[in-house]
Amino acid sequence: MPIPRSILTKDDPQDLDLTVVSGRWPDDLGGHLLISTSDQRTRPLHAFFGDGILVRLDLRPDAEGRFAWRPRVIDTPSVRLRRKRPDLFVPGPVGTNSPWGVVNAANTAPLPWGDRLFATWDAGRPVEVDPVTLGFVAEVGHRDDWKPAMDQPVLPLVSSSAHPVIDPERDCLWTVSRDVLSGAVSVIRYDGSGKHVQRWEVENAVLPQATHTITQTRDWLVLADTAYKVDVQEVFGGDRTVANNPDGPVLLIRKDALVPGARTVTCREFRLAPEVNHFYARYDDSDGVEIIMEHSEGVDIGMYLKEDDLDLHGRPIDPALRGMYCHGMSPATTTLLRFDPDTGKITERARAHDPERYWQAELSAVDWSFEGLLAPTRHHLIHLGFHPEAVNQRALRNYGDRVDPSLFPPEETPAILTTLDHESLNPLSEWTFALDDYPTSPSFVPRGPLNAAGRSRYAGTSPGGHHGYLLVLVHNDDRFRLEVFDAASVSRGPVAVLAPPRGETVPFMIHSAWMPTCLPAPRLERHHFRDDLDSRLDQLPADLAALTREVAAELP
Repeated sequence: MPIPRSILTKDDPQDLDLTVVSGRWPDDLGGHLLISTSDQRTRPLHAFFGDGILVRLDLRPDAEGRFAWRPRVIDTPSVRLRRKRPDLFVPGPVGTNSPWGVVNAANTAPLPWGDRLFATWDAGRPVEVDPVTLGFVAEVGHRDDWKPAMDQPVLPLVSSSAHPVIDPERDCLWTVSRDVLSGAVSVIRYDGSGKHVQRWEVENAVLPQATHTITQTRDWLVLADTAYKVDVQEVFGGDRTVANNPDGPVLLIRKDALVPGARTVTCREFRLAPEVNHFYARYDDSDGVEIIMEHSEGVDIGMYLKEDDLDLHGRPIDPALRGMYCHGMSPATTTLLRFDPDTGKITERARAHDPERYWQAELSAVDWSFEGLLAPTRHHLIHLGFHPEAVNQRALRNYGDRVDPSLFPPEETPAILTTLDHESLNPLSEWTFALDDYPTSPSFVPRGPLNAAGRSRYAGTSPGGHHGYLLVLVHNDDRFRLEVFDAASVSRGPVAVLAPPRGETVPFMIHSAWMPTCLPAPRLERHHFRDDLDSRLDQLPADLAALTREVAAELP
């Protein structure tokens, strides 16, 4: 049973003190690791749709050598409403509904912006949280700014991106709003304060599935159709019968065209295959728009494991894995692509593909400093391995001849942490985990003094991804642990390991990020929940409308 059975535990999140159980903690490793996850106590049918939890891990020990692990449920308006009337929240295959509308789970990725912190999700506005308390501060922008396709009395369904980007030169947040019915897409800009965001509709552009990730260069925003497809039949109680599209559009939008007062913007459209979920552009586009694409061929995040499922080998799915998404059915491919906006041509510059070893390019780590984005040197990537117990027969039927069974390894394979050269995608260093380990999102932490003259806020001595540490949280039924690798040589294995007492486990951790400091959220003008309350509240019974106003009054 290599996938930990504790990975979907529904226990209350607990404050823990971790200690160094192996190696020596580096003197120059500090700051805070932030991790997003889905609260399994409130998740509906799919394990990824529970209320958002943020975990903060202090990377410096206290006087007793203990490292503080502090998880908190983000107390958004939807969480507060659920706590008052849990009986009115109905789970479904793609989220949780209520008389107020759709829950904004805010559970996928922490997004630092200087000393500020946001939590994101694919089906809700970004949520600002206080980095110290991890408490809710505000949702970004008035709900009508986002033009939700499915409006509700209080909680609209805003289809957005789990991975917005912070523009280091314009000092703004870029993300998207996508119409879930038509696939039409708009660009969103948030300048960091005020009650509103700006929105531009992208002319003649459709992203038919999702926009899990966006990326940017100095001159361009890059949007791509990402591999998550909603099955309407499943939403209404049927079985999932769709497969992700094998290809999709990529949209390049010039930032200078996003001018205040304009309502629309044009784009340059490309066609890309195979499908993708995560991708990362070099910020410097003087030599062209270059993007590392982590293709997700044969990984169906929307397909969750059910009680009557059979796995790849025809065995009943273990009840402990119910709700987990279907794992990789095809080998993973990562490419470095150059997009030419003038000719519309895509040129492949490099490829990483090893059908025997590279399965499910799950999560990666880069240097997010301005200097690191300008000139990246390394791309660190975790391949989760081949796990037949998490591949169900329903998915195999849906994908048909798009899955080649002859490529299946003869037995389960372990996860691998690989450091790729950014220019060639050649593996420079690798670490193979134990078969019963399940690593999650890595984070890069730079080495060297921060805030040095001439360098940006998050930059270390030698930016790019090669000079620093990789922090990887690893699930295991014995106990979870945080492993620290030298980013220049992950093949040496962990230089230090943090862990709680044996037997302590946590549910699946999704994405992570690093912040050098942890300060209270600044005081400035923001959108407030009460700003969303208007005549649409009259659609609710009087007692629920009163309860909504009560929640609004409770929020700071």
